[in-house]
Amino acid sequence: MKYALLIYGNEKNWTEADDATREAAMAAHGRFGDLLTERGAMRGGEELESSEAATTVRTDGTGGFVLTDGPYAETSEQLGGFYLVEAADLDEAVEYAKALPGDIVEVRPIVEYHGP
Repeated sequence: MKYALLIYGNEKNWTEADDATREAAMAAHGRFGDLLTERGAMRGGEELESSEAATTVRTDGTGGFVLTDGPYAETSEQLGGFYLVEAADLDEAVEYAKALPGDIVEVRPIVEYHGP
């Protein structure tokens, strides 16, 4: 089964980090990617631009849409990236989440459609 490992944190910490801190974080993610690859669990993943680069699209209730610059909600933690992994079950996905460098990791099962 596929799971999304959604990485949340305070993006201010990242923007204010020095080069050594950023390099250490990138190296930790490299090791995590290697772990997933070795176990055949890596299905993808990406770092996201800051939440300031987001555009939110909402329906206006009349069939139209309202576009807003910025994230959907103002929170102290922002979605900063994700990994898509293959795991036997939730327990295995949680083990991957525990190994993932990050402040908060949300584990979400992916709905797999199998045709009509």
